[in-house]
Amino acid sequence: MSSSVRGTAAAAPPVATLTTAPSDVPVAEVATRSAEATVLVIAHRGASGYRPEHTLASYELAARMGADYIEPDLVSTADDVLVARHESEIGGTTDVADHPEFAERKVTRTIDGDTRTGWFTEDFTLAELKTLRAKERLPAVRQENTIYDGRFEIPTFDEVLQLRERLSALLGREIGVYPETKHPTYFSSIGHALEPLLVAALENAGLNRKDAPVFVQSFETTNLRQLSAELHVPLVQLLGAAGAPVDLAAAGDPRTFPDLVTPAGLAEIASYADAIGPAKDMVVARHADGTLGAPTSLVADAHSAGLLVHVYTFRNENEFLPANLRSAGSAADYGNAFAEYEAFFAAGVDGVFADNPDTALVARAAL
Repeated sequence: MSSSVRGTAAAAPPVATLTTAPSDVPVAEVATRSAEATVLVIAHRGASGYRPEHTLASYELAARMGADYIEPDLVSTADDVLVARHESEIGGTTDVADHPEFAERKVTRTIDGDTRTGWFTEDFTLAELKTLRAKERLPAVRQENTIYDGRFEIPTFDEVLQLRERLSALLGREIGVYPETKHPTYFSSIGHALEPLLVAALENAGLNRKDAPVFVQSFETTNLRQLSAELHVPLVQLLGAAGAPVDLAAAGDPRTFPDLVTPAGLAEIASYADAIGPAKDMVVARHADGTLGAPTSLVADAHSAGLLVHVYTFRNENEFLPANLRSAGSAADYGNAFAEYEAFFAAGVDGVFADNPDTALVARAAL
């Protein structure tokens, strides 16, 4: 796939003003933004700073705040339906533990080298998952979100796409969707490959076209190469600050994520993808004491290779901010998130994944 998306699919969907955030959202103001804005705001798991993640309520709130894209992570059910969960283990994000009828489904499983005990989507049909309700994944940090525990279902990817279409019409602008395939090597190994389901869903929604408001992302490389022959939308190679893509490790390929961000590695990525999604520390380093450091050469190197750079993940709470940008108080209190955005905008990034899309939009409006 070519890297011609810069300035086309990668440009922010046209919109004159942000919609007003609901009154229960702790944000003081909303900002206007121009149609020419170039830094995309990608609502990470929806507006997950304000609602339990990967729920239709979280995605809808993000769209109404003005996010350019909503981001569902996709896993499979036992009957091969794509649903939105950050991981296939759902003990931490649903009330499955409160359902005695599913007690025997609790197992210990190793996925991508990580051993976890819990309940996994691949052991449930969609009908069974629809009996569960979502809950806040970070209750200690986002206690206010817990008031919504038990109120929202696990959505299917088709439901997310339907919501995207409905809100695009309602709000008068295209809401983009930015799905991630989770654990693709694992799901293929157990006979529940994600990629055919993803392609079919985008085809059925009329979104497998070059001008569609879609990015498809993965931390693995093999499935992106496969998808590059089947999808016409831009693809994004996600990058961890350490470790290696699971598919490469499984194949005995010694390359790590740091190897992929060398000039040669970026050129290779550009042969099948249109953007990279690096962890924040890969773009603006942190000092040993946790304070914000200087930009690396990654943005410039990626742009030289014809790749966009969408950085993850921006959050307002002290726990997630550089040490010098934290406020007095608890880990859950907000710090100086705007200063962090300013540093990354100055580094030249093309997009940001944000749990608080309203904050990202206000920061972008100051550009």
